[in-house]
Amino acid sequence: MAKIKAFFFDQDGVIIDTERDGHRVAFNKTFKEFGYNFQWDVDEYHDLLQIAGGKERMRHYLHTRGFGFAVKPEEEDDLIKRLHKRKTEIFIELIESGQLPLRPGIKRIMKEINGLGLKLGICTTSNEKAAHAVAYKILKDIKFDFVLAGDVVKKKKPDPEIYLLALEKTGLKPEECIVVEDSRNGVLAAESAGLNIVATTNVYTENEDLSGADIIVSCLGDPDNTSCECSKGCEQLNFNGVLHAEQLVNYFSSLLSAGPS
Repeated sequence: MAKIKAFFFDQDGVIIDTERDGHRVAFNKTFKEFGYNFQWDVDEYHDLLQIAGGKERMRHYLHTRGFGFAVKPEEEDDLIKRLHKRKTEIFIELIESGQLPLRPGIKRIMKEINGLGLKLGICTTSNEKAAHAVAYKILKDIKFDFVLAGDVVKKKKPDPEIYLLALEKTGLKPEECIVVEDSRNGVLAAESAGLNIVATTNVYTENEDLSGADIIVSCLGDPDNTSCECSKGCEQLNFNGVLHAEQLVNYFSSLLSAGPS
């Protein structure tokens, strides 16, 4: 039987629920340090999340709402870079302080993936330093084959470029890989790349259109703690509130072997 050979994970909202209490908080602390008198509240940040990439969000806000004073065009790039650099430092401090715990089931399923001998990677638009802090500090006992982050690609999700790069790195076919995503932009990127998709929702994405995913759950679940709810695709998984790597491998591998109907 043809087999699934790799798992690709998004980071923000999938590995750690970083958006509301991580990135948003770090942005607001940065704005305060730079002397700005605006803050991004929970609802406004949800709207800004439709734009992939932190630098891109700030640039969009500058162009549509302004920072409270004029920014010369020739100074814009440098300002955005300085803001994002400081924001990333604050965000990493939040991660390393333990204030942002892993989402339910993440470390468990990654250990299962390692145990099955499958390739494991992270594909995120988050800054590379932040991604490495998660992968190599918070998840230091997990073996990753690669971490793709930040400006490693020119086009952010929903463009599939980062997943196409992951396929190039692994030398695998799209149907041999499973992606775990949480947002519409992420699902669209994975779908465009032809990958199998598991979507795990959070407070920011639970009402987004994730219908392009093959399986949709509230989280991955932990046997002794948190169970997840499934809203799509779990009928043939013997689902009991926890998603296991082997379940997903067997399910998608069976579809791969069956081929087109």
